[in-house]
Amino acid sequence: MSNQQKRNRLLILAIFGMSIIPFLIAWVLKENPELLEGRTNYGQLITPVITTERSDFAGFDQFTAQNMDQLPGHWLIVNVIPHDDCNEVCQDAMYKTKQLQLMMSKDLIRTRRVAMVFQDIAPETAAAWWKDDTRLLRLKPNEALIKKIAAIRQDGIPDGMLLLMDPLGNLMMQYEPGFDPYKVKSDLMHLLKISQIG
Repeated sequence: MSNQQKRNRLLILAIFGMSIIPFLIAWVLKENPELLEGRTNYGQLITPVITTERSDFAGFDQFTAQNMDQLPGHWLIVNVIPHDDCNEVCQDAMYKTKQLQLMMSKDLIRTRRVAMVFQDIAPETAAAWWKDDTRLLRLKPNEALIKKIAAIRQDGIPDGMLLLMDPLGNLMMQYEPGFDPYKVKSDLMHLLKISQIG
């Protein structure tokens, strides 16, 4: 075989490779869109994570006390109510998490919504905050857990803050008041995708 034939074959292979490579790159990016996004998450990671035990929580009302068994093994979307009033920002956050859970489609059964009430409030007063929300679990954390959560925020816990808790009871992500539920959904879907539990 002459040198000219070898060069011709190499030229043909190079042209073939140049026509196939863009299709392979396009296919890889289609299958892995996260390669284009260049970000890891929208919420803020809590480092180190705040570990919790079942004994750190009490049911705020009778409904929650009877349904505490729904907490373990589920990803919890936690609305934090740090003060003795759930103002407009707080109410907006509760509405957004209700919509967020509905957006979870097939992963809906892997999540639960929780309102974590820090203050001692009469259940009748608080009932107005979630009057039409029959599936929301309402928890009262103990003082030690409240101090742990307060330690992650130097400026205090704001109304409308959102936390994500993994199925093992670790508080791992936080979101500022006015969070975008679509961005929280993106983070949660990513966590559910890589999680082998919950």
